[in-house]
Amino acid sequence: MKDPRRTNKGNIRHDFLDIIFLVISAVICGASNWEEIEFFGKSQIKWLKKHGSYKNGIPSHDTVNRVISSIEPKQFSSCFTSWINEISVLSDKEVVAIDGKSIRNSYDKASGKSAVHMVSAFASKNGLCLGQVSTKEKSNEITAIPELLENIAIKGSIVSIDAMGCQTKIADKIIEKKADYILAVKGNQGNLEQGIKDTVRFNKPFESHTETDFGHGRIEKRTCNLYELSEHIEEPERWQKLNMLIEIQSERIIKSTGDVNHQTRYYISSLKNNAATVNHAVRSHWSVENNLHWVLDVTFGEDASRKRQKFAAENFNTISKIALTLLANEKSVKASKKHKRLVAALNIEFREKVLKI
Repeated sequence: MKDPRRTNKGNIRHDFLDIIFLVISAVICGASNWEEIEFFGKSQIKWLKKHGSYKNGIPSHDTVNRVISSIEPKQFSSCFTSWINEISVLSDKEVVAIDGKSIRNSYDKASGKSAVHMVSAFASKNGLCLGQVSTKEKSNEITAIPELLENIAIKGSIVSIDAMGCQTKIADKIIEKKADYILAVKGNQGNLEQGIKDTVRFNKPFESHTETDFGHGRIEKRTCNLYELSEHIEEPERWQKLNMLIEIQSERIIKSTGDVNHQTRYYISSLKNNAATVNHAVRSHWSVENNLHWVLDVTFGEDASRKRQKFAAENFNTISKIALTLLANEKSVKASKKHKRLVAALNIEFREKVLKI
């Protein structure tokens, strides 16, 4: 990470902080690549010098790339998580959705480097990413999730994970962190899935809840049925504090065509009752897709990015999440994240509100 123009260690650190501030500010204002960051810096040099030294002007896009790409991603991610833990307070029973996303163009055929896969934890009500861990493959989510859980504050929350995370060790870690779990069950836990199906077939739910949504050109009805553990579940003691089984039946009608789609999904949970809470929690899981992954792709252009040098993709993902968090927390402008980025680019006062300076 050494800048060849510097020899004094104090100056190297000072330059590093200047670059970090430049990059975060530029991303908040709409930049998505190294060249745009350099352009932002040169056009905003007077403003930047109010908050840093920039004694040698704005670094080139190659220098910015080299610096960001050289940061050790686990340490950078750990700093991000510590910051989030300081500024966020989860409400009781808030849903924390954990899911993975591959950064599509971060692979490198020449070196054989596969696309970076980021596993993130997203607080649905607060709209904040609580932390992330990078892996080389989607299959590594099983080992990445316990590491992620270890580093984030989730006490009192409901952690929801798709079928990849339906593992006894993951359930153990969630309970250890004094949270509850809702884990999707599919074929990777074949005996458990069949046991739930048999329970549903031969038993009646002890509680049910139905909700209907109208919007986006469709009508969707979701019924949540809660079942007590039955003799059909093999070795239920393997799952720490397993209290109930969940069946979600959904019916979706496309208004324009009249097409109807039915789907049934199964879950296990450490929660004890309240079908309405469970129904809401299962639906809230998709906030990680709609309010994090989709925003990173569409608003921040992550999948179109071709950052492949060293740790560039992982670290820029963290920077984008820092920018997203700051934009979400600034409520003085009621607008989409895309609109807020434009306002930050044009309005220095709003930009400084976003950056809390």
